[in-house]
Amino acid sequence: MKYDFTSIMDRRGMDAMAIDDLGTMRWFAPSAPKEGFDAIPMWVADMNFATVPTIPEAIIARTKHPAYGYFHPSDAYFRSIIQWHENRNGVTGLLPEHIGYENGVLGGIVSALNVLCSKGDHVLLHSPTYIGFTSSLENNGYHIVHSPLKLDEKGVWRMDFADMERKIAEHRIHAAVFCSPHNPTGRVWERWELEQATELFRKHDVFVISDEIWSDIILNGNRHIPLQSVSEDARNRTAAIYAPSKTFNLAGLIGSYHIIYNKALRDRIEKESSLSHYNTMNVLSMHALIGAYQPEGYEWVDELREVLSGNINYACQFIEEHFPGVHTARPEGTYMLFLDCSEWCAAHGCTIEEVMQAGWDVGVAWQDGRAFHGPCHIRVNLALPFSRVKEAFDRLARYVFHT
Repeated sequence: MKYDFTSIMDRRGMDAMAIDDLGTMRWFAPSAPKEGFDAIPMWVADMNFATVPTIPEAIIARTKHPAYGYFHPSDAYFRSIIQWHENRNGVTGLLPEHIGYENGVLGGIVSALNVLCSKGDHVLLHSPTYIGFTSSLENNGYHIVHSPLKLDEKGVWRMDFADMERKIAEHRIHAAVFCSPHNPTGRVWERWELEQATELFRKHDVFVISDEIWSDIILNGNRHIPLQSVSEDARNRTAAIYAPSKTFNLAGLIGSYHIIYNKALRDRIEKESSLSHYNTMNVLSMHALIGAYQPEGYEWVDELREVLSGNINYACQFIEEHFPGVHTARPEGTYMLFLDCSEWCAAHGCTIEEVMQAGWDVGVAWQDGRAFHGPCHIRVNLALPFSRVKEAFDRLARYVFHT
């Protein structure tokens, strides 16, 4: 490979929540490992890979000019986003006017909901549910109505369209938060699924906020289809939110963007986003995005997908062969596993807390899945060098899921 996905970075003291927060009891942080074990960070959804070199190069080049005053997004910024979506997802007709800045995906979702809903309204989400959706919606006075995803006979998570329609009608829902690819299950939706969902939204006049932050991290030859591309109606009733942060490990730099084709909807959301006078781009984040969306960034992401596909395939096969009673659907996107430990816990007379603690004790810093509406689940980040993934599963086999 051209880029380095094998070196193990020492992130201690380098502003890394995934390492520095262990044992602090902050933000659901896992316990620090017992003596004799180093920590393998598998909880926070950032990556343990060095980003593509064009990003720090772009940041360093800009910092060499010693003035950092007021600015507007450059033509290069918009051009980079437009070319990225055209080349990666076949998007056509995207113009600078359709693109708006957001400090973060969750803030963009709240701004959109503030336009589409009144406080106390019901909003449709699928479960399992990303913890950030739960906290941001509840903190802003919205009531979440969950439509559970179901595992089919092949172990693939599917939307329950009958349940969705029933709940939309019962709760008079006119806004949904959609996650594509889905977090935490890793589903990459097929076109027919998106078509059926968007037809349901059209029928009941439900506007959609589509979180597509994971859309670049697609595994094993699967393909992301932007929700807005499914139909003209979907294009006009959807606010899609993206960021380079998951793709290129840039969460600490802050900077997301929305794509909204419907001018009336766009104007209202941009007005709402502006009211805090704080939803403003950082100049270094702008240059980081431009550095990411370079030809080298395309190559880097292709190699990243190959590495992550290998990690996912190894982990899923290892679980199947060595952890009887632990189940996971193979993710088609993202780099997260969602382990169902229900059968294991029942067979061994233990709780999910005991399983998690056993992993933390030996340095496997994984995450409690109950906050994601998985009753006996653990969420596991596999965006690490393969040697670290292998070491983590060896420890789990020896100390946690042993028989």
